[in-house]
Amino acid sequence: MTSAKSRRRLAITVAVIAGYVAGTVIATRRGYAFGKNTLVRCRRGHLFTTVWIPGGSVKALRLGFWRLQWCPVGRHVGLVHPVKGADLTDAEREFALAHHDTPIP
Repeated sequence: MTSAKSRRRLAITVAVIAGYVAGTVIATRRGYAFGKNTLVRCRRGHLFTTVWIPGGSVKALRLGFWRLQWCPVGRHVGLVHPVKGADLTDAEREFALAHHDTPIP
C-alpha cells in the first residue's frame, strides 16, 4: 500500500529529474557540452575543463547553471559556468583543455 506522502515524494523526484533532463537537452541544443571535459569559465575569466554532470557534483556547490568550485588557473574558489566551444578561439580551447581541475564530478 502506497501512502499519499510517498506518492508526493515520487512525484517531486520525477519532476526534478524531468527538469534536469529538459535543461540538459535545451543547453545541448544551444551548443553547450557536458561530461568529462566540459569547457568552463570562472567569473574572473579563466578557462579550464571540469567534469560537469547535470544534477550531480561532489566538489562543487550547484547554483543552477553556475557552480561554486575551485579554479585551477587562478587558484581560487569562484563561480564557474559552461562555455560553448564554438565561442572560443583555437588557442583558448587548447588552453582550457590543458588546465583541468580534479577528476571528481
